[in-house]
Amino acid sequence: MRQARIERGISRRDLASALGIHYQTVGYLERGEYSPSLALALRAAEMFDLPVEALFSLRPFPQVGDQGH
Repeated sequence: MRQARIERGISRRDLASALGIHYQTVGYLERGEYSPSLALALRAAEMFDLPVEALFSLRPFPQVGDQGH
């Protein structure tokens, strides 16, 4: 989620406001210290126009350079 937020130039406070959560919760989510509710995950995915698994996954996504292309 951090990468999507930064790429769009959205501050933690603005994202928190848009999602209806405390700005510190955004930090917890970005560091993987907090698991969002399904409703929160869906709101975030909708806001970024991304699939939920692009923002929240049980395993980290490989970096583009790590895919051996």
